Amino acid sequence: MAYCKNCGAQIDDKAVVCPSCGVPQQTDNGGFGWGVLGCCVPIVGLILFLVWKDTKPKTAKAAGIGALVWLCCTIVYYILVVVAGVGFGLLGS
Repeated sequence: MAYCKNCGAQIDDKAVVCPSCGVPQQTDNGGFGWGVLGCCVPIVGLILFLVWKDTKPKTAKAAGIGALVWLCCTIVYYILVVVAGVGFGLLGS
């Protein structure tokens, strides 16, 4: 047996929600790995964010930030390519 994190009532060790107060008992500590996954496969990061935003907010945030990092890096890359292309085009003239 375990005790509720919120109200202190005795609950089953594997309980997901406290039957007394209804507070979720699972821990959500985020995770660097979920952020890396979101960065490497951004569509997965976005899906995980949308699925977990209410039940696992810290983990959802990590996956969502990973997807945003990918997006920002991609935008910066394309800006650099355009600037470099324009610069090389001017040198050829």
